[in-house]
Amino acid sequence: MIMTFEVVDGRLVREIPPTVSARSVWIDLVDPTPEEDASVEEALGIEIPTRAEAREIEASSRLYRENGASYMTAYVVYHTESQAPDGATVTFVLTPERLVTIRYPGSRAFPIYAARAAKGEVECTSATHILLGIIETIIDRAADRIERSQDEIEIIARGIFGTPLNRRAHSKRLDEMLRNVGRQGDITARLEESAFSLERLLAFLTIHLREQPDSASAVARSKLARRDIRSLTDQMRFLMDRTTFLLDATLGAISIEQNKSMKVFSVLAVTLMPPTLIAGIYGMNFKNMPELDFPYGYPATLVLMVLAGIVPYLVFRWRGWI
Repeated sequence: MIMTFEVVDGRLVREIPPTVSARSVWIDLVDPTPEEDASVEEALGIEIPTRAEAREIEASSRLYRENGASYMTAYVVYHTESQAPDGATVTFVLTPERLVTIRYPGSRAFPIYAARAAKGEVECTSATHILLGIIETIIDRAADRIERSQDEIEIIARGIFGTPLNRRAHSKRLDEMLRNVGRQGDITARLEESAFSLERLLAFLTIHLREQPDSASAVARSKLARRDIRSLTDQMRFLMDRTTFLLDATLGAISIEQNKSMKVFSVLAVTLMPPTLIAGIYGMNFKNMPELDFPYGYPATLVLMVLAGIVPYLVFRWRGWI
């Protein structure tokens, strides 16, 4: 799908139907077909990277200049408001006249920025300012997701280290806590990867902007965005360390619960050994067993077996082993 935008009276206006013309300052390609890529390439005289090319991880393949255009690819996390955010690469092609974005998932940062720019709430007078506005929106949404992760991690920590009112229910919740800790670790790792990617993109963009005349405001916005990313990166490192700690704590709690179960089985096995031994002895049918003629042998043996089971249990309780 192709969406084109033009600037009218300082506001970003979507062109319907989309037309790649001299007025188009932003061309947004969402999951484009080869035919749509070809039409934009023919109209602008630039190459549009394919999805496979955008997934390459070499810095030279993600940040480069070609035919007067700057190609910048970053990893962006989308669906940040959901319980399982995902991520994909987004390519920005910046020319002196316009910005081309190539994206495949439905990231909400782009329509959110477009809606704000349509109201005149953000600066959108040039392709560079549109690019910076989109990146700032992505950073804002990442910050919101980090704040939400902090709250969720705090809830997980209270569940792990809080005093359980019901031990049985606490044991059943440990597996759920383990999944939640793992999910938070995955989310934080995706956001951290996105932050590193965006910081490299902004560093490349800043170098490009310094070469342009009258770009002081854009350079200042780029530097501010980089500082925001660094602060988010520091926070994400803290969250990753805490997530790792909670993961170790959860695994330790699970191990303790398993040891308790094994301890119960061991105590039961030791407690039942003496009665089993007595039953085994008097279960033998030899001719010359002196107790065979004892009239109270059966009830006496039952009493002896019960005592043989109770005594080890009381000893274990006295020693504090159970």
